This record gives sequence, structure tokens and C-alpha cells, in this order.
Amino acid sequence: MKIYDYKGFPNPTRVRIALAEKNALQAVEFIHIDVLAGEHREPAFIAKNPSATVPVLELADGTFISESSAITEFIDQHFDGISLFGTSAQERAVIHMLQKQAESGVLDAIGAYFHHATEGLMESYQNKDWGLKQKQNAINKMHYFNQLLSTRKYLAGNNYSVADITLFAGLAFADFVKIEIPPECKHLLDWRASIESRPAVASI
Repeated sequence: MKIYDYKGFPNPTRVRIALAEKNALQAVEFIHIDVLAGEHREPAFIAKNPSATVPVLELADGTFISESSAITEFIDQHFDGISLFGTSAQERAVIHMLQKQAESGVLDAIGAYFHHATEGLMESYQNKDWGLKQKQNAINKMHYFNQLLSTRKYLAGNNYSVADITLFAGLAFADFVKIEIPPECKHLLDWRASIESRPAVASI
């Protein structure tokens, strides 16, 4: 099993945390793709993932799986250990909903800001107004998650899940692009500190 990624980028971080939570980091061979040098746009990588994004999981039978949500779900099903996607139908649905909100509302929104309203990765097309709007959307979503976390330990309730991993990676991306968590979001800040203290997260 191989994972093509760029260590430290937000989506690869999601996958690495999931593996660490399953004590499965050593079960995977990591192959560095130099995104900053444009290696993800070369034909050899495009053949693995036409979307030209990392990470990509390669299975022993030659199957390639892209999209972090799909990779983390495979990890959750393939390896023993903590359930990251829930067990009951209701729990799985709530986790799926909140992960999607964290992904689109924070991680992807910050990505749009990075690519459109900063130098990004030297994109050929930028829409600065769109990027700035997405920055504000991300901040608004931080307030939303802060409110949720005022009544629960983790995003989806009492159990840690992939939704927490996705939001945590999104907030790390926010640090990178210098978007601060609003100081009044004390529940979100406390939650983040608790996630950082998890051994699996600390190991990444």
C-alpha cells in the first residue's frame, strides 16, 4: 500500500492522522510528490489521479483512490482500532454531515482564499474577490463550530471522528495562510488544544 502525498499539506495531514489513529503509519509506504515544483501536474502523476491533487492511495492490486474522504474511509474500514466514521446509521450520517461542513466550509474555503487572494502556488487564474469572500466564509464557519462545541466534546458528539480530523487540518491550513481563529471562539480554541494533545495527532 502506497500513499503519494506532500507531508504537511492539509489533505495529506488528514490521511496521516487517520493512519496514526489506527496505529497503521508503518503499514504504508509514503511517496513524496513535490507539489511546489509541479510534480503533481506531470503525466506520470496525472495517470494516477486526473485531478492532479494529493494524496492518492495505491492498493496492491493497482487501484488508485484519490479524495481524502474516500482514503480515510478506506483506512477506517481496512485497519483495526478506533472507529472514525461511527457505528450506527445515525452516528455515521451525523459524522458525514459535519465532515462535509468542515471540509467545504473551512478547509476548502481557506484553500480558495489561498489560491485566489494570495500568491498561492502561482496560479494562472485568480479571482481575488472570490478568495476574500471564501476567507470570510471560513471565519463564519469557525463561529458556527464554536457554537456546536459549546455543548459537546467533539464535533459529532461524545466520540472523536474523522470530522474532527478534517476541521483540525483546516485550522492548521488557516495558520499557514495567517487566518486567525477569532479569539471569542473559546470553545473552538479549547477543542483544538485537546485534539493537538492526542498522541496520534502529536506524532504527525
